Amino acid sequence: MPERLERLTQSLLDAARRAGAGAADAIAVEGRSQSIDIRAGRLEQAERAEGVEIGLRVLIGGRQACVSASDISDATIARLAERAVAMAREAPEDPHAGLAEPGQLAQGWDLAALQLADTSPEPPAAALEADARAAEAAAMAVQGIVQVEASAGYSFRSVHLAASNGFSGAYSRSSRSTSAVAFTGEGTGMERDYAGEGRVFQADMPDAASIGALAAERTLARAGATRPRTGSYPVLFDERIAASLIGHILGAVNGAAIARGASWLREALGQQVLPAGLSVIEDPLRPRISGSRPFDAEGLPTARRAIIDNGVLTGWTLDLGTARRLGMASTANAARGTSSPPAPSTSNIELTPGSATRADLIRDMGTGLLVTSLIGSTINPTTGDYSRGASGFWVEGGEVKYPVNECTIAGNLRDMLLRIIPANDARAHLSTRVPSILIDGLTLAGA
Repeated sequence: MPERLERLTQSLLDAARRAGAGAADAIAVEGRSQSIDIRAGRLEQAERAEGVEIGLRVLIGGRQACVSASDISDATIARLAERAVAMAREAPEDPHAGLAEPGQLAQGWDLAALQLADTSPEPPAAALEADARAAEAAAMAVQGIVQVEASAGYSFRSVHLAASNGFSGAYSRSSRSTSAVAFTGEGTGMERDYAGEGRVFQADMPDAASIGALAAERTLARAGATRPRTGSYPVLFDERIAASLIGHILGAVNGAAIARGASWLREALGQQVLPAGLSVIEDPLRPRISGSRPFDAEGLPTARRAIIDNGVLTGWTLDLGTARRLGMASTANAARGTSSPPAPSTSNIELTPGSATRADLIRDMGTGLLVTSLIGSTINPTTGDYSRGASGFWVEGGEVKYPVNECTIAGNLRDMLLRIIPANDARAHLSTRVPSILIDGLTLAGA
């Protein structure tokens, strides 16, 4: 498979050169996946997909164009290159578009150390169906659960990137997953919740029945939910959804947003944006993690970096284009598909954990809201004003009392994030490791 993809990218580059491109990069992706869905005890859906996709970006001066195809014949590759060159000649000029200099390129990497791909045999469809059925059965065995939707899946994907500046590199990645959604009640009183797990290596997957049982437990805890009080209260974002808060930071420090002037952190470089002692670290080289990668989509070597260090914002997330636009150096954060040019994107993220447990934070918050689900989003990208629908549990006297729903949380992200208190419950296997987060003094709109 790797040799085949390498040949395809070289064929694309050769075709681009013959068509008149001044520079080019090419990507070839080959993958296979299968998924099984179970509902009401019956096989709801079984899917399998296999295929190869190719993508070509050509540059003529400061003009560029991207094309893609799923047909890998020589004739298609030739037509693809000719079309890309014709498109580039008509494209608007971008003085910041261009490939990396040879000295910027990754020169070597240790794929074995990253452990991105499971080499054990691909699971048969029957094994995936058995996982989904085990999750469903475990959830349905819990009294009060009226329906379950369970799924299991597997995928294996290989990618090869090559460019006319001399770069050539490839890697593969695999994943296996199981999930369940459980329902209780009926009509307007129906409640639902879920549980799911995914791993790079199949041997690391937890028991499917435990996933179904957890989905049922979470669902039953939501039965009889009511609207909470309106007012200003502390809010504890459960670990399942706390990563969304850090996600707002990542969006705001993305070089594309900074270059457009459309970020609520655009003037915050070098300023305190989190409490002292807290950092946001990106590490694309964590082994056995789904978001890891040895090089970015422009062939630059990836490396661990602090986006926020001891509470202070230290830099933007940049690919080559946005770095040139801002007069900075790329942070090796380019990502792309077969039909699009590179754009900045982060991989593995971790927020410094706290010393308190989730239970400690519930005890310490007194009266407030424990949020386990967020619904919809109204985030002003320029000002950071925050408003989201939420559901979860009402806390009084440091104890969880009853489930709540149909409420809205509001605040301003710049102010909110300076008051966060993290727990220590982030799950180690996740690409984004963010623990439960407590924030005092948020506005709740409920009953």
